Amino acid sequence: MRSITFHRRLLGALTLVAGLALGLPGVASAEQQALKIGFQKGGGLLAVLKSQGVLEKSLGEQGYRVTWHEFQAGPQLLEALNAGSVDFGYTGAPPPIFAQAAGIDLVYVGAEPHAPRTEAIVTHKDSSIADIAGLKGKKVAVQKGSSANYLLVASLAKAGLSFADIQPVYLPPADARAAFENRSVDAWSVWDPYLAAIEKGASVRVLGNYEGLSQTNAFYEASRRFAETNPKLLQALLGELAKAGAWANDNPGEVARLLAPQLGLPEDVLTLWQKRARYGVQPLSAEIVAVQQKVADTFHEQKLIPRSVKVGEIVWKAPQ
Repeated sequence: MRSITFHRRLLGALTLVAGLALGLPGVASAEQQALKIGFQKGGGLLAVLKSQGVLEKSLGEQGYRVTWHEFQAGPQLLEALNAGSVDFGYTGAPPPIFAQAAGIDLVYVGAEPHAPRTEAIVTHKDSSIADIAGLKGKKVAVQKGSSANYLLVASLAKAGLSFADIQPVYLPPADARAAFENRSVDAWSVWDPYLAAIEKGASVRVLGNYEGLSQTNAFYEASRRFAETNPKLLQALLGELAKAGAWANDNPGEVARLLAPQLGLPEDVLTLWQKRARYGVQPLSAEIVAVQQKVADTFHEQKLIPRSVKVGEIVWKAPQ
């Protein structure tokens, strides 16, 4: 009898261990305590937090394990969010619009102020293209669905052109730089730190940036499932980002030194970026939502997204 009881207890223990490993329903698993963060190469405050190691310490004390997942640009990050590979991320204004139009179930959870000179459209210094109007009929490299995509659309509109007036060449930043340098494209619309890197590493001329255009925001996004099931964790994460933002605004040189080894870029490139960057996590006000809606409407009018979207429908409301 004792032998039978012992074996039953052993079987129960093994079943529990197996359940923990497999994440069976009703059994707490290590994966359920993980926070999977998606960040872009040079992705602002998330890159700062990753380098500092602050988040692992503060959230680790609350029982969470933080994992980091790098992406070249926002559209790829939000595809991963849709697949469940990440829970939370940071992008420019257009990626969540393209994601919403594609049916990805995400929510906006915070906004960052936009710095007008951290993105630009550049051409070669010896190019005959003198201004944005000169892009008519030209090949322009851009990451589809990125903030640089909207910069290009808005800049063309201001110059009296439509997106159909140029030849867009959709490439992620690394491939776009190669195409630009070998002159397979005439111009490139891109963001920092890729912008700072090309400014420091090649002879380029800036044709335009967000100065004089409607100022869009960058955003923090989460999967709806994650936001609804982890509101306290999400608020703690946004709180850490707010603290990191206040520090980064006051210490651009320190941010450059912190990020240099992580990004594999020279400090002078990152210093150029940080001197024109701005940080400050904030909730989505009615004004921010209205500006983002304008971005969404513009993309729909240009037939760059398949359907119209309502930004306000996917804004997360923090519990009181």
